[in-house]
Amino acid sequence: MNRTAQVKRNTKETKINCELCLDGGAVEISTGVGFFDHMLNAFAHHGGFGLKLKVDGDLYVDCHHTIEDTGIVLGMAIKEALGDRAGIMRFGNSFIPMDESLAFCALDVSGRPFLVFDGEFPEERCGDYDTCMTEEFFRAVAFNAGITLHIKCEYGKNSHHMIEAMYKAFAYALKAAVKSNGTGEVISTKGVL
Repeated sequence: MNRTAQVKRNTKETKINCELCLDGGAVEISTGVGFFDHMLNAFAHHGGFGLKLKVDGDLYVDCHHTIEDTGIVLGMAIKEALGDRAGIMRFGNSFIPMDESLAFCALDVSGRPFLVFDGEFPEERCGDYDTCMTEEFFRAVAFNAGITLHIKCEYGKNSHHMIEAMYKAFAYALKAAVKSNGTGEVISTKGVL
């Protein structure tokens, strides 16, 4: 099974090239936002995904378009790599602690996009990354990948730790959901996702 995708998206605000392999590979991330690179590296490494992302965005404005558009493209790549979603476990969940912080993620690779996000961060920024963009990123991924995504930071005091725990929780939940179910069948009473 070749679970890979290549997605390019060029707008007046961002130019993004993405290569994704759900079964591993090289990880090369360059978005121009250091903390965001750190989060995407954590996502790829902990999920066991091959991910190459090159993003040129209008950072002279702020980080909004760069982060949201990267979420759009990553979501599109996940959807493309999964094809008809046959043969996957479909559901995944994970609790991830990071020092004083604890994050939870549960998701369904169902084709029905939805986001429930619960996270309030004490700092407005982590480097050049606006912490409010965490929700925007996950919304963009969920709606473009066709994932029902519930993600929550249960508690924490350090925004860096809280957000990183959320990205890692998403990685482990997605890793579990896209794992082979051993039958090749679609796990749904409808027979399709």
